[in-house]
Amino acid sequence: MLVKWEGIVIRSVDYGESSKVVTLFTRENGKLGVMARGAKKTKSRLAAVSQLFSHGYFLCKAGPGAGMPDLSQGDILDSFRDMRQSLTATAYAAYIAELLDRLTHEREPNPFLFQLLLQTFRYLDEGVDPEILCRIFETKMLIVAGISPQLSACANCGQQREPYAISVSQGGLLCPSCQPFDPYALAVTPSTWKLLRLFQVFDLERLGEIEVKPATRSQLKRVIRGFMDEHLDLRLKSRAFLEQLERMERMAQPDSD
Repeated sequence: MLVKWEGIVIRSVDYGESSKVVTLFTRENGKLGVMARGAKKTKSRLAAVSQLFSHGYFLCKAGPGAGMPDLSQGDILDSFRDMRQSLTATAYAAYIAELLDRLTHEREPNPFLFQLLLQTFRYLDEGVDPEILCRIFETKMLIVAGISPQLSACANCGQQREPYAISVSQGGLLCPSCQPFDPYALAVTPSTWKLLRLFQVFDLERLGEIEVKPATRSQLKRVIRGFMDEHLDLRLKSRAFLEQLERMERMAQPDSD
């Protein structure tokens, strides 16, 4: 039986001498793997469509059992060429794709996540700030993972009293009275926790010009990564490379003094 899915390649692994196992995140069926036979051959009609990040329609032959479908052909809608030509944008895209892969299950339809991934890649291709796009995507994935921080009131007592700190162990904001419960709570500015709260409910397609101060960027990353490291058992190769790249870029920046 032939089936047609709209999808984005989030992982591509060599299989044998000439084939690939391609992981798609599809609009219709969520994450699924397909076999791209002969895709490693330079003249293969599957070579381009099986590349990482490719967005298109994938025609697959699915058998009667639960085996992996064979990719028959593909029609590329967008290869995100400009994103691929930027090492920084590509590194963020790889991290985003791997994070999505690790936090989703096979064949669980989620059209919202598909559209989120597609729009994130479109913005990366357009040159939109990759760091902020990454923070928004991470915030949405914390919700998917069920560990989204409580940012509307104190996570301990429920009161709305500033100035807040953010506690990874307590699950969100802590008011001044409750901050002694976690001596490791992260001191953050109102801009940081309000921006995080906005990211939780924000429709990415409505993103306009966004300016975030370096100090706020640092706090956003520290809080989000703190929740991920505390509550998720993830060791992402793409994250290690991205952090190495970020360190190199900081070292290359001229001294502000």
